[in-house]
Amino acid sequence: MPPEHAPNRLIHEKSPYLLQHSHNPVDWYPWGPEAFQKAQSEKKPIFLSIGYSTCHWCHVMERESFENPSIAEILNQHYVSIKVDREERPDVDRVYMTFVQSTTGSGGWPMSVFLTPELKPFLGGTYYPPDDRYGRPGFRTLLTRVAEVWEKNPEKIIDQGARFTEAIQTHLRDTQSIESGALTPNWLENGYRQLASSFDPEQGGFSSAPKFPRPAVFNFLLRYWRRTRKTNAFEMVEFTLRKMARGGMYDHLGGGFHRYSVDERWHVPHFEKMLYDQAQLAVAYSEIVQVRPDPEFEQTLRETLDYVLRDLSSPEGGFYSAEDADSLPQSGVAEKREGAFYVWTQEEVDYLLTPEESIIFRRMYGIERVGNVAAASDPQGELAGQNVLFLQNDMQMVAKLTGRNQDQVTQLASAARRKLKAVRDQRPRPHLDDKILTAWNGLMISGFAKGFLVLGDHRYLAAAQRACDFLQNKLCQPRLLRSYRGTATETNGFAEDYAFLIQGLLDLYEADFDVRWLQWAGELQVQMDALFADPNGGYFSTKEGAPDILFRIKEDHDGAEPSANSVAAMNLARLARIFDRTESQHTGARVVGAFHAALESRPAALPQMLAALDAVTSEPVQIVIAGAKDLPETVELLRVIRGRFLPNKAVLLADGGRGQHWLTQHIEALRLMAPLHGQSAAYVCQYFRCELPVIEAERLARILDAL
Repeated sequence: MPPEHAPNRLIHEKSPYLLQHSHNPVDWYPWGPEAFQKAQSEKKPIFLSIGYSTCHWCHVMERESFENPSIAEILNQHYVSIKVDREERPDVDRVYMTFVQSTTGSGGWPMSVFLTPELKPFLGGTYYPPDDRYGRPGFRTLLTRVAEVWEKNPEKIIDQGARFTEAIQTHLRDTQSIESGALTPNWLENGYRQLASSFDPEQGGFSSAPKFPRPAVFNFLLRYWRRTRKTNAFEMVEFTLRKMARGGMYDHLGGGFHRYSVDERWHVPHFEKMLYDQAQLAVAYSEIVQVRPDPEFEQTLRETLDYVLRDLSSPEGGFYSAEDADSLPQSGVAEKREGAFYVWTQEEVDYLLTPEESIIFRRMYGIERVGNVAAASDPQGELAGQNVLFLQNDMQMVAKLTGRNQDQVTQLASAARRKLKAVRDQRPRPHLDDKILTAWNGLMISGFAKGFLVLGDHRYLAAAQRACDFLQNKLCQPRLLRSYRGTATETNGFAEDYAFLIQGLLDLYEADFDVRWLQWAGELQVQMDALFADPNGGYFSTKEGAPDILFRIKEDHDGAEPSANSVAAMNLARLARIFDRTESQHTGARVVGAFHAALESRPAALPQMLAALDAVTSEPVQIVIAGAKDLPETVELLRVIRGRFLPNKAVLLADGGRGQHWLTQHIEALRLMAPLHGQSAAYVCQYFRCELPVIEAERLARILDAL
């Protein structure tokens, strides 16, 4: 263990990431006026370090450099050092990530950036080893050289920072001030072709190693399949989701997905678990089950949602952000290892299980005596001799290999998993980042709401409802706030917080038909428009006039998380379908059109925007169920709707209840929709013209299948 140092200023912060660094010998400051004023008054450059609490290489750089007294001495003497949690302040992260990517061609975390006292960047990178190695300058060397140049000629560095900042501002101004353009279906076709050309037909996914889940790709391809009926689009999604669920990137004992796979087979993961991955993958598995019911996918969905309920849910109702990749191999050991909580030796498996259970488990999950992790997937040697569980053989194959029937295999495998999970639960757990982020909670509300629609488990609906109540009570005052840990932080919400939460509220309404969620979604959309909208189209990530942000960015890339613009465009299309408002449909189309240059040149980089394009150019469909929610015939009609993948529809309930008056004030057509002959009825409306009501589930199914 490193020596314990007196706490620095980070000890007063809420962020788990900042608190992890609160006993470093580095004289860290949080992002804010105190640090900026010190840099200006003492005429020192700023060293800015950005990361997050479950970031493996952030931990490595802390151990190697920030806990190193001699390196800390250089930082304390020559720099004002600032720590930022990228999850608390995505606005700061975006500004300096834009600089690092534009000057180095890549980015990542930890992000290390040198700034002038006026916050203008002049040099940046990601992880630096403490001393020169790996063909990279050592952090100690870099700090010393920059300090020497600053001392001799600070004007040169200040000028360099000003030129870099001006160049980025000019580029953003030129690219972001373009007027919204006309939409074309060609973008959908080109996006599909780009994704198909990058698809891995052997292992699934859309890249070589490392392989990241990118749920927005699944969202688009399923909608493209629904529009065109090109089976290859569906097959790419199905194959990839199956490979992911069977690989080591999935936690076969506890449920949930790790961040990404370091190899091309989805076998050896980077072991951190992020809330936003669980949320978006829950939606992906829910939607593919709607397309084609599949017990394996249903199990993956259920186990993922159960993992979040068990391990990422706060008693107050919100969802925690992440679990770390690193953990202690056993109690009393000083140094954490990546994946230690999750991996097994064959000796452990044989000792803990009966011989019958062990042979079944080893055959099923690829356990080897020497370990099953290739050296190329483990450059640090942390997994030597260990086994990462993956589904090597299914039940039928294990039955053949072991001479048992499938029922025996199922029973023995289930018993083995229960025993090993019980033992694993006694191991030192990975660090939990227990801050609650509005944006990621919005995504998880969608995951639970859609999971409820598919699986019918009311625990999932209750979890989504509790989270909405929590956010409304704790993080809406009345503006959204970004995060909560014990109490809310003072940081206001960003465009993604609004967009992701609005999406979650719309999804939750279709699960429980509580009009409170529609009301709140509408209020948040008005706020989002006022705070972030660009008259040219689209939304900036931050509000105008923030004194500590050099420039506003309109994000378009749909990566590990979708962009706020892509989700907002989809939200506007959905609001248009719900409230019969063509102006919202036009606004959604203008958001998509604001990114016409990117959609023209690199549509596969914007898959969620392509999904929104599909939404704003599709025939709007409303399905209204007239009847009390809990009546058996209403439940049956809803079962028919929820068992089908109908992405560009809105489902409303006209039940005559307390919310009915508010709904009819905003949707006048609902006044005419009532039960038929005393029975719940379904009204299917296209282009705001409705078919005759139906009361038979079979007839409703035929109508929906013809859409």
